[in-house]
Amino acid sequence: MEIILLERVDRLGQMGDVVKVKNGYARNYLFPQKKALRKTADNMKLFEAKRAEYEALNAKLKADAEVLARALKGVSVTIIRQAAETGQLYGSVTARDICDALAEKGHKVERRFVALNAPFKVMGIFDVTLKLHPDVEQIVRVNIARSAAEANKAASKAAKKAKAETAPAAEPAETKAEEKTAE
Repeated sequence: MEIILLERVDRLGQMGDVVKVKNGYARNYLFPQKKALRKTADNMKLFEAKRAEYEALNAKLKADAEVLARALKGVSVTIIRQAAETGQLYGSVTARDICDALAEKGHKVERRFVALNAPFKVMGIFDVTLKLHPDVEQIVRVNIARSAAEANKAASKAAKKAKAETAPAAEPAETKAEEKTAE
């Protein structure tokens, strides 16, 4: 089926592109989400007539997404769940849980923006990508632990590890200086 895209769609095309997609993808996703129109002569005329309107709406949505992305920059959330001693969760952490944790911090994020391939089933610290707009993404750190104390401990351990990864360039010079003084 040939369609006209009303907005940029990842791995498919830009606004105004005429692309060929499978019927089910168009009927079940693109049409209900108002991301595309079926390619007909009437729809081509309608799209060209409303192109400026679609572009203005897309620009507004992108600007709103960029504001939200700046607000979410560096945000880290902690989710407390019951887990076994091995770190396996009793249940899982889903996109809805992440949205709820962000809402507690004062950031309204819709569940459809959270890009998770599968729910988290183990404790740990994970980077989750939020696709706020086809052109705007932001990464949020999610810390899943059994208690607040464990979450703080894991966060400090991760901070030390990140600091150690960024500082190796400085260490060799210091150790060489120490070796020369020892001789």
